[in-house]
Amino acid sequence: MCAEVCNAALGEHGLYDRSVALPARICVFCGSSSGLNRAYTDAAVALGRCLAARGIGLVYGGASVGLMGVLADTVLASRGEVVGVIPKALAEKEVAHGSLTELQVVDSMHERKALMADLSGGFIALPGGFGTAEELCEIITWGQLGFHRKPIGLLNVDGYFDSLLAFFDRAVHDRFVHSSHRGLVIDSASPEAILDAFSAYRGPSLSKWAAPASA
Repeated sequence: MCAEVCNAALGEHGLYDRSVALPARICVFCGSSSGLNRAYTDAAVALGRCLAARGIGLVYGGASVGLMGVLADTVLASRGEVVGVIPKALAEKEVAHGSLTELQVVDSMHERKALMADLSGGFIALPGGFGTAEELCEIITWGQLGFHRKPIGLLNVDGYFDSLLAFFDRAVHDRFVHSSHRGLVIDSASPEAILDAFSAYRGPSLSKWAAPASA
């Protein structure tokens, strides 16, 4: 979805406001592996450079491996801020990044996700596996329930998230998700387009429990 389509969809659901500033920090969910396609690594580099160029700090899972490591290294190389949050059990397995602006070691995965959310003004998912999908869907659900009003983006590299987006659309069609909540997720293959949409995002006002007939 291009930036213009993202913005049109946000406006349709009352989620668009050009006066909104970009978040000071954005949390990125992504794989602890690099994946098969070189495009995934290239996208992590592009996103890292884009964040640093706009003066936006990175909050992420604190690892030194996979797309997580590529992203953190890129932001650091661009003189940006990187805050990592990692559970003690993973840090002890020597996957923690040793050169971050700040590394917070917590006791559990639940604490990690909560702290990452608290530290961030928005969220972006790069390609990843089960952990990335779980973190993404939880933060979408928190937005749906009104626990936060922060923007959420999918960096849809080479169509990686096409099937997930089709699932979201099917859930709307079958009235498990209200159509306005579909606008919680901004998808694009371009990090610049996602950040441009973030700068205008306000979040939905509709309750999750709206009547199905109004979906």
